[in-house]
Amino acid sequence: MDTIGLGLIGTGFMGKAHALAYRAAPAVFGDLPGVRLACLCDQDAAVAAKMATQFGFESATADWRALITSPDVDIVAITSPNSLHFDMAMAAIAAGKHVHCEKPLSLTLDQARQMDAAARARGTKTMVGYNYTQNPAFRHAQRLIADGAIGTPVHFRGWVDEDYQADPDLPWSWRCTRAQAGLGTLGDLGCHLVSLAYGLMGPVESLIADTQIIHKTRPLPDGTGRAAVENEDTASAILRFASGAQGTLCTSRSAWGRKNRLDWEVHGTRGMLTFQQERLNELQLYVAEGPTATQGFRTILSGPAHAPYGEFCPAPGHQLGFGDLKTIEVANFLRWIAGGPPSMPTFTDALPFEAVIHSIDAAATSGQRVAL
Repeated sequence: MDTIGLGLIGTGFMGKAHALAYRAAPAVFGDLPGVRLACLCDQDAAVAAKMATQFGFESATADWRALITSPDVDIVAITSPNSLHFDMAMAAIAAGKHVHCEKPLSLTLDQARQMDAAARARGTKTMVGYNYTQNPAFRHAQRLIADGAIGTPVHFRGWVDEDYQADPDLPWSWRCTRAQAGLGTLGDLGCHLVSLAYGLMGPVESLIADTQIIHKTRPLPDGTGRAAVENEDTASAILRFASGAQGTLCTSRSAWGRKNRLDWEVHGTRGMLTFQQERLNELQLYVAEGPTATQGFRTILSGPAHAPYGEFCPAPGHQLGFGDLKTIEVANFLRWIAGGPPSMPTFTDALPFEAVIHSIDAAATSGQRVAL
């Protein structure tokens, strides 16, 4: 396959991230097919045309169905609001297109399962936008755990906080509704944390949880009154993993001062690993060996030894960023489509992540432990 045609739905933050990543991936990695930026879609035709010029797309449309059926499009990348993921993905699968969908897959776990079943039946290759799992530091942490560097993992602690909904005067939007957004902080942020916990600790067996809506109502954008907030601002869960290990997850979209605090710790029988997303090129390792007086954390700084960092830069300390993680995600997907090894996470891989966040919601509602 010499070139692959991309159809991108959405021109916002994630739409731009996808556009840049699909442009960059063939230049960064030498073993990928070329990408034609075939068509860009936005619900506003003028915005679609403007951003198509800015991003370098060949055409623009306000009709996502026309994009999906275009013979120039091989991959459909979906960065639209959550409520549209299901219909767009199912239409793309039916049209025989590969699908790169942002998280969460859909509003409900049942819809996500339908998307996965349809893709597997059609033979469509899929990718879900859990780009934090592509971080070379995270992949190195997985290798350290697999090699027994910290002994047997016994406990996971993770939290992910932002403050984009902290202001009580922030206007009401689609993000506040179950019908359009689905879950709140769990769907926006918590699922990323779950993807990392799963990659480090394995499947979750059961959990108990609680959630909270901090700002019960928000002012309508037109100033005519206030509307109810239907989904959670914070969520906390205590997990039992299938391995027997335990863990905790906490997430908030209303944590003043936090911009992308996605942090985790894995405690083992011989040491521990800890990571902070706002310092995404550093991994902290503690190994309980040698004299107590000389024990301590050591910083592992990402560099060319941690593939594929070296494809971007030949020297440690020069740093990868959020967009580079998306470029790695795209590169893995393109390589698979061109006949290389499968990339992760597929729709199938992402289903357990979404099962966990929906189970947290269910456990908070029922007050009971939920088994997965």
